[in-house]
Amino acid sequence: MTSFIPRPNVKFNKRLVNIEQLSSKLVLTFADGEVAEASILAGADGIKSTVREHVLKPQFPDQVAPVYADAYCYRAVIPMADAEAILGELTHVAKFYFGHKRSAVTYRISEGKFLQEFNYLLCVTDERGWQLDNAVTEQVSHEAMMADFEGPGVDDRFRQLLAKANPIRWGFFHHLKTSTYYRGRVALIGDSAHASLPFQAAGAAQGVEDALVLSNILSELVKSSRQEAISEAKIVAGLSAYDSIRRPRAQKQLEQAAEVARMIFFQHEEAGNDMSKILPRLQQGRFDWLWFHDVQGDVDEALSRMRKLDLKP
Repeated sequence: MTSFIPRPNVKFNKRLVNIEQLSSKLVLTFADGEVAEASILAGADGIKSTVREHVLKPQFPDQVAPVYADAYCYRAVIPMADAEAILGELTHVAKFYFGHKRSAVTYRISEGKFLQEFNYLLCVTDERGWQLDNAVTEQVSHEAMMADFEGPGVDDRFRQLLAKANPIRWGFFHHLKTSTYYRGRVALIGDSAHASLPFQAAGAAQGVEDALVLSNILSELVKSSRQEAISEAKIVAGLSAYDSIRRPRAQKQLEQAAEVARMIFFQHEEAGNDMSKILPRLQQGRFDWLWFHDVQGDVDEALSRMRKLDLKP
């Protein structure tokens, strides 16, 4: 990364606590007391984003906080040999396991040329609501974890996998509603804009698409302004174009991921637990719009919209 990002421009262990928008600049205050100035802020600070609060709170305060999706999971990564001893050939490709109020996701991962590992999520619906205000994980006892998968409806192989996990509940949170990805000179990207449930394996990819579109807009802003300071009108035109391109697509992805969650827990409003109704919803080209999308076309359209907005009086 340092081949194209100067080392002095990268700082770690910083926490942004305040953003002040002035007519000609932004003033950023950090927890350690440092104050910095910038022309534009792109907030990629995660699901509990400080930047998201700044962007949304004045007009959409009820959209700031992530929403609990009434489910959590236990996660683990184990050696492939251990997984094969439990699941055999079921470890060979990624799989979703559907169930009433309980489900599982499994897939292989690799950390090197010869090391294969097995990743899994064992998921549980939650009717109580998340009990912790400032945390998205909860440490529980081993007994409480195992109790979540008791009963005759659970294959014992999942309990064997569960016994190898740490007893930590990972809450599922997402941003179901976001009315804008920018305010003035400040933009949201990644999870700060559109935190998603993991059930389409596409949330991180949407963050990459954000970065591609926004980086091209920023590059165009710099080139068009040359040695002059970038005007607020140009910045707003660029971020408005970014928002108009990225928000509909990213929001659709997270809405579909939430629908998949309802399917794998047999809670879908139309399909219920009928796999003959669930499977067609997951097949027949459902993911084509995600996988075969013209992302360069999005870049070109965002730049075109920015130029048109910048020309308006």
